[in-house]
Amino acid sequence: MHIAPSISEGAPAIELRDVTKRYPNGTLANEHVSLTIRAGEIHAICGENGAGKSTIMKMIYGLETPTSGQILINGQPARFTHPSQAIAAGVGMVAQHLNLVPSLTIAENIVLGQEPRQSNGLLDRAAAEKAVADLASTYGLDVNPAAKVADCSIGTQQRVEILKTLYRGARIILMDEPTAVLTPQECDELFAAIQRLVASGVTVVIITHKLAEVKAISNRLTVLRDGKVTGAADTVDIDHKTIAEMMVGRPLSIPPVPRVDARDKTPLVVVRNLGHINNQGTIELSNVTLDVAPGEILGIAGVEGNGQDFLARVLSGLADPHSGTAEIGGDSFVGLGVRKAREMGMAAVPEDRLTDGVAATLSIDENLAATSYYHAPTSKFGWLNTSYIKQRGVELIKKFGVKTSSGKTPVAALSGGNMQKVVMARELSSQPRFFIAAQPTRGVDIGAAQGLRDEVIAARDRGCAVLLISADLEEVLALSDRIAVLFKGEITAHFRADTVDQREIGLYMTGLKRQPDASAQLSAPFATELQSTAS
Repeated sequence: MHIAPSISEGAPAIELRDVTKRYPNGTLANEHVSLTIRAGEIHAICGENGAGKSTIMKMIYGLETPTSGQILINGQPARFTHPSQAIAAGVGMVAQHLNLVPSLTIAENIVLGQEPRQSNGLLDRAAAEKAVADLASTYGLDVNPAAKVADCSIGTQQRVEILKTLYRGARIILMDEPTAVLTPQECDELFAAIQRLVASGVTVVIITHKLAEVKAISNRLTVLRDGKVTGAADTVDIDHKTIAEMMVGRPLSIPPVPRVDARDKTPLVVVRNLGHINNQGTIELSNVTLDVAPGEILGIAGVEGNGQDFLARVLSGLADPHSGTAEIGGDSFVGLGVRKAREMGMAAVPEDRLTDGVAATLSIDENLAATSYYHAPTSKFGWLNTSYIKQRGVELIKKFGVKTSSGKTPVAALSGGNMQKVVMARELSSQPRFFIAAQPTRGVDIGAAQGLRDEVIAARDRGCAVLLISADLEEVLALSDRIAVLFKGEITAHFRADTVDQREIGLYMTGLKRQPDASAQLSAPFATELQSTAS
């Protein structure tokens, strides 16, 4: 186990002095950034998508180098060109997308690359498991060293990533969106673990867009906008509204979304006993039954990897069901392909926008026309109506706030958030009867995200049946009229959104609670008052 150098008395753990990062293509990611992270504190770095937060993390960790300026670690100048140099200086990083080997045990993942060896050169498994158990005990990070990572919850996997950094001697840990896929209960466990780390002298830096978490966990915060520092404060001295305004550069007013009671409506979308098995033979969906009425939003909550992506893919025509049925207005639409489903009134924002949502090498205008190119008014007699495509592009780019100089710009040149706006604009402009919104605001700026949420609400209000699938529980609760929980491919709970909170939903998301009649409620959702009944 590597032992990091101790922090100099009184020296900040991290200091950036007038740091600028400009990429060879001219993109300015950070401009004259100066900030100080004190030893032994939890420091939050906040900002919109594209504000330069991740670039700062990468420069501290040696994945990028500054164009100018200076970075100091523990009071010493540091210009890392590789993560190994950062690790040697006591800096560790836990990325948003966990980097573990599922087929290996927890202990094997943690010691990978620094394994204790037997005299014959083979892994000393007993020594590895003891070292991990001792480390976990020291920092209160409960794991079973012998368990396979593939069998562990996301919360446990995150603890494994933290232990990996500690095993390599980290005294400074950088965390990028650490709660993005955690339940409220797992968030509580993570925050408790972070507090224990800090109590032992570790410094923690968190990138997060969740302002409630900034207030809950951090000691101090720094806000970035357009690559520059717009403010820093002790967390106790600043409120959510001020942080949000520092992030977007303008006041934000987010009125509550009125709920819809659709008990008097006939369901438009009827799904019965839907099942799907992936290419490896694993059951991803099992007897999923639900109804969605016109003019309401049914939110699907669940820890990622519990079948939400497959539910969206089957209902949008990207995958075939292995059992069950799904109808729009009494007509079956699954298993017939994407075009047929679209012709019946389905539109979808996919979870993976880059793979399933855009053609990256084509222009914005071409992407906006990608679902209507084969019929009027986008084309006539097999010829594209280029003037209409251009005019439509101008209108949708303006309406959805896509940041670009021209509709001719390749989508690949856009940020992830602007790509999402293009997808949302294309799908909602078709005036769908049934709209599937899978992770609709992932990677989108806090200000722009509200605009996209407003568009989802507007679709509902004009009579569209909306299925909202989001890993952001705050978003599910804020937008949904009803909520269903998906756990291991099955519906395990069903609520009216105004009768439940995040913590209650979290119990069902982790399988700790289950309603025995959840599917029956969803297939006749308005027959009786819905209650959260544990089995």
